[in-house]
Amino acid sequence: MSPSEDNPFWLQPEDALSNGEQRVRLILDSASEAICGCDSTGACLFANRSATRILGYDDPAELIGKNLHSLQHHTHKDGRPYPIEECPIFLGFQKGESVHRDDEVFWRRDGTSFSVEYSSHPVIREGRTVGAVITFIDTTERRQTEEALRRSDEQNRSLLQINNAIITNLTQETLLRSISEALHRVISFDRCAITLYQPERDTLRFLAVEGALPSDYFQAGMEDHRSQTSAGWVYEHQQARVCGNLQDSPQFANERRLAAEGIQSICVLPMILQGKCIGTLSFVSRERNRYSKQDALFLQEVANQVVLAIQNMQSYDEIASLKARLERENIYLREELRAEHNFEEIVGNSPALLKVLHDIEQVAPTDSTVLIYGETGTGKELLARAIHGRSTRSNRALVNVNCSAISAGLVESELFGHVKGAFTGALDRRSGRFELANGGTIFLDEIGELNLETQVKLLRVLQEREFEPVGSSHTLRVDVRVIAATNRNLRDAVEAGRFRADLFYRLNVFPIEVPPLRERPSDIPKLVAFSLSHLSKRLGKKIEGVSRESMENLLNYPWPGNIRELQNVIERAAIVSAEPIIRLNRDLTPVTGAKSSEDQGANNSQSRDINPESGEALLTLNEVERNHIQAALQAAGGKIEGPNGAAKILGLHPNTLRHRIQKLGIRKTPSRLS
Repeated sequence: MSPSEDNPFWLQPEDALSNGEQRVRLILDSASEAICGCDSTGACLFANRSATRILGYDDPAELIGKNLHSLQHHTHKDGRPYPIEECPIFLGFQKGESVHRDDEVFWRRDGTSFSVEYSSHPVIREGRTVGAVITFIDTTERRQTEEALRRSDEQNRSLLQINNAIITNLTQETLLRSISEALHRVISFDRCAITLYQPERDTLRFLAVEGALPSDYFQAGMEDHRSQTSAGWVYEHQQARVCGNLQDSPQFANERRLAAEGIQSICVLPMILQGKCIGTLSFVSRERNRYSKQDALFLQEVANQVVLAIQNMQSYDEIASLKARLERENIYLREELRAEHNFEEIVGNSPALLKVLHDIEQVAPTDSTVLIYGETGTGKELLARAIHGRSTRSNRALVNVNCSAISAGLVESELFGHVKGAFTGALDRRSGRFELANGGTIFLDEIGELNLETQVKLLRVLQEREFEPVGSSHTLRVDVRVIAATNRNLRDAVEAGRFRADLFYRLNVFPIEVPPLRERPSDIPKLVAFSLSHLSKRLGKKIEGVSRESMENLLNYPWPGNIRELQNVIERAAIVSAEPIIRLNRDLTPVTGAKSSEDQGANNSQSRDINPESGEALLTLNEVERNHIQAALQAAGGKIEGPNGAAKILGLHPNTLRHRIQKLGIRKTPSRLS
């Protein structure tokens, strides 16, 4: 290249000396790096255009003579004072050494700071440091890029850890704890929470809460109505809500509660599954303006991962619940198989029994509630099994509840279950009989024995198909068919105020009256043969039948204990009999005892003492009591219970009166004893 007037670097020799300073200034101003020169005291001797621009000045002349340390290096990046005697540049002056740093800040004219990388090189003349040349560049963008890359790397590692948590943690407590631990390295928060939408109540329920800031209100299991929470807004709009000045502008009831706890910032993200929001993931902080849009974008990715975890967790819970239910049903069914029932089949073909079987065939395929009436021992449970076995629910459990065998204090827990800690001794959660019978049938035997408080809750189950376990506010829904049974007259119990009328009408949808054994004597030989067949196998004895005389006694006895009493009599006879043909003697059958009692009474009447005043024979105490009870029964129209019943007339408890009727061998009156 030849010299040219257009190129200032190619000058004539005579102009070189006079224009040397201009050439140096032009070279320095062309550099992209900031360049400053200072004397040994730190006073600025020169600065190029880049230094002037980066430091926020208009003209290099504004920097000349000013102390560079005081001007641009007066504090550390955290704001602490930076004495000149600690400055690496001036320490380098003293030692005559170059200095390079990239972890400090310089300050601009307007009071803002920027990350800087600088080098200081001493200027030495005649062996003495007389100043330094300082070069620096603004590294803000580079550091932002590096920080973004580092943050992205940390976030990716956190997402990977969250993915691992999803795979390995399938419970709500461990899941949120693992997510919290993974996120704390990349974003700060005082508490995080997962809420799930409850459509039946239009609420958002806290599934889990995790963090260092405890709360008396925001806890797992707590529910808020959707319209009162920021989570509800996020659920409805399916977009994040970020607020950094909660103390100044809370918009929802839950935000006012958070502000009262000292929370300044919130970030609430929707959890969307297949285009539908199922709940929210939220983070709160006591730091003002803590969450940025970039934070919200990252946390939305976390929320998307949590949705998968929730889906997995719910699937796991469903499988665990199904497994637990099957285990409970298996345990229950094993207990049922171990229990001894009167008969495995309904035996007999008397007209009274055939009518009952016809009723069963009609009602079994439906889901209608059935109320079975009958005296004790007539086989009400056997009929309930027949109804269940012929229903569409036969592949699920038939759960039996003997209401009279459960104490009043435990009947509610037995029926509806309880949560851990609901009462003293409730060491774990227990499923009630209704929950166990979900999808199947529940048989409530002796329903008339339930107390009034439990009757109210039972009525709700029949009407709404829902209940709360003892000690819980969480409602459970069940699909259960109800079969009830009683040996009482429930209408009389309603009149007496011992049984709720509304519950009675709910139960009495399809009543079935089971005939007592004395009204179906033609079935007795079949029942005896059936019972002997099973006893022969169980006892390992050859039993062919009963004697004619014994069968006549069995047919003539009124059987107040019905089939259960007949079975017990036959079993006792089979145990003591040494012959294939069983004979019932006085010690084995109540028939002989009952007849001999009457005969004994007749014999005694022939040798009774005479009343000297009337000249008539005196009655025994049993005869007096029998006559008195018969008179009361006749006056009551055969009723035992109720305000107009015989028990009320005689001043006795109904069960006491029934026992005396059986003991005295009082036969049924024209109206059914109840």
